[in-house]
Parts: sequence; structure tokens; C-alpha cells
Amino acid sequence: MFKLTVNKKAYQADVDADTPLLWVVRDSLGLTGTKFGCGLAQCGACTMLINGEPTRTCVFPVAALPEGAEVTTIEGVTQTQPNESVDNGVQQWHPVQQAWIDEQVPQCGYCQSGQILTAVALLDKNPNPSEEDIENAMVNICRCGTYPRIRKAVHRAADLMQGGES
Repeated sequence: MFKLTVNKKAYQADVDADTPLLWVVRDSLGLTGTKFGCGLAQCGACTMLINGEPTRTCVFPVAALPEGAEVTTIEGVTQTQPNESVDNGVQQWHPVQQAWIDEQVPQCGYCQSGQILTAVALLDKNPNPSEEDIENAMVNICRCGTYPRIRKAVHRAADLMQGGES
């Protein structure tokens, strides 16, 4: 039995120690936003944040999670804000998600949860990245080739996070 914190919620999963974190989150916890791509930690579709670090989870065994680690999936990036008129609150997009929408980044969308989490990690460490910083950090594969829009969206998100307008 493994105890883990995903998107600020405590979970327990009864899985083998070598089960990749991707499958624990998808199959045991039911959070299916993170995708399986290559199974070799090459493409980045399976990227989640572990203590804020982008991690390819298709090959990351659940037993390798540090004790007390915070795992963030794409479901944990969107925040729900209280709203008096709605019982469940109102979803508020993370600035990176809003920039992705504004720049119309996805085509097929398959890799986008990993792309977004990688961008979130980049901007948390470097709120005003250069083109070179973005190029070095955004190494996930997009088979649709939306890299120019991804770069534009990272710049837009940086601006949004610093109080700029979309």
C-alpha cells in the first residue's frame, strides 16, 4: 500500500512497487488527464510535477516517490474558486492554460497536459524566460508540430502571471 499526495489530496494505492506512477494515477486514482505516449520517457506526454519538477511518469516507479512528495497532474493545475451562486465553485484556468487557449496551441491535444505542466514548472522557476530558456525547457514532443504556438503561449503566460492582459 502506497500513500501519496496528488493535487493536494491524500490517496492510498494498493499496487506493486514497480508500477509506474502514470498508471497508479490513471488506473488507481482515476485521474486520466495525463497521457501515455511512448513508454520510454522520451515524448513527455506522461509528464507530471513531483515537488514542482517535471517528471516523465511512464517509467517512474511509485516506490521512487520521496516520502511526502507532492504530485501535480493537469487536473491539479486548474483551480476552483468559491462562488456563492454555484455549489461546486467556479473553475479558473491557470495562466498557462489560459495562454494555451488564447494562442490556440493544441491541434490533437494529446501531448498538451505534459506540455502545460512543463511550462508551469518553467515559469515557477523563471517568470520571465528568454527564447533560449523556453527552447531548453520545453523538450516534450508534439507530433502536430505546434512549437511556435507553444513558445508564444509560454511568453503570454509569463505576461499573465506578472499581471499583464491576455
